Amino acid sequence: MRVIFMGTPDFSVSALDALHVAGHEIACVYTQPPRPAGRGKKDRPSPVQARAEVMGLDVRHPVSLRNAEAQEAFAALNADIAVVVAYGLILPQPVLDAPTHGCLNIHASLLPRWRGAAPIHRAIMAGDTETGVCIMQMEAGLDTGPVLMREATPIGATETTAQLHDRLAGIGAALVVRTLDQLPALTAKPQPDVGVTYATKIDKAEAAIDWTQDAAEVDRKIRGLSPFPGAWFEHDGMRIKVLGSVLVEGAGAAGATLDDALTIACGRGAVRLTRLQRAGKGAQDAEMFLRGMPLSKGTQL
Repeated sequence: MRVIFMGTPDFSVSALDALHVAGHEIACVYTQPPRPAGRGKKDRPSPVQARAEVMGLDVRHPVSLRNAEAQEAFAALNADIAVVVAYGLILPQPVLDAPTHGCLNIHASLLPRWRGAAPIHRAIMAGDTETGVCIMQMEAGLDTGPVLMREATPIGATETTAQLHDRLAGIGAALVVRTLDQLPALTAKPQPDVGVTYATKIDKAEAAIDWTQDAAEVDRKIRGLSPFPGAWFEHDGMRIKVLGSVLVEGAGAAGATLDDALTIACGRGAVRLTRLQRAGKGAQDAEMFLRGMPLSKGTQL
C-alpha cells in the first residue's frame, strides 16, 4: 500500500521499519519539528526523522495541520492509508479523510482502557497485570475510534515503563503490518462504553515518592515513572531518582532504611531500591550507588 507514516519518538521507529520491510511504499513521513536538546541546546531531529532520513524517505514536520495549505499538501500525496503512532499533533477531519482508507493509530493499551497520552506509565502505576496494543481507525475524538486488531500481553511484576515500552513497540509494529495485510477482511469494532479510563500526561509534580504509601504503590510508581521523569526522594538536600525497585519483607518508620542495602520501609511493607541516579550523574545499580553515597541502616529519607 501507499502509506503516509506519522510518528515522532523512539516508540514509533519500530513501526516505520516494519512497514518498510513489509514492502509498503512510504510516500512521506510526518514528524514533529527538530527541538533543542543536549547541553548545547542545538536543534535535534526526532528519532523518526533521523531514521527516515537514513532510509532515504521524504520527511515533513509542519507545526500544524489545521491550515488549508498543509491539508492540501497531505491530500496531494494520494495515500492509500496513513499510519499514526505517537505523532504529537491532532489530526483535523480533512486529514483523517484524505487517505483512501483513512488513518490508523497504533495505541499502546487495550482500549477503551487508558485512552490518552501516557498509557504505558498509567498501566504500571495502576497495578494492571495486562496491557497490549490496539490498531484503531482514527476519528475526531481522543482515542475513541473503532478497533481493527488488538493483542494483549502480561505486565511483568518487576517490569518498568522502559522495558514495557520496548516490548509494546515491537508488538505494535508487527500488528500494524498484519492489519494492513488483512485490511479488506477486517471489521472495525466500536469500543465499549464501559471500562473507559484516561491516561493523563505525566506531571513531574507527581513523581515525588511518598514513603507513607503501601510498598506496592511505591514500587509501582518507581517502575511506572522509569526512566522518565523518574520517581525521586531527597536526602541531604540532594534529589535522587529511583529507576528500579522490588518488593521485599520489612517494616519500620516510613522512609527509614532497614539495612545497608537500600531496603526502605513504607507505610506498609518495604521496597528495595535497585537502580538510582544522582543529579548530574548517570544511572547506577544499587551496589555502585552505595559506594559513592552510603545510606546506612537507620537513615531517614
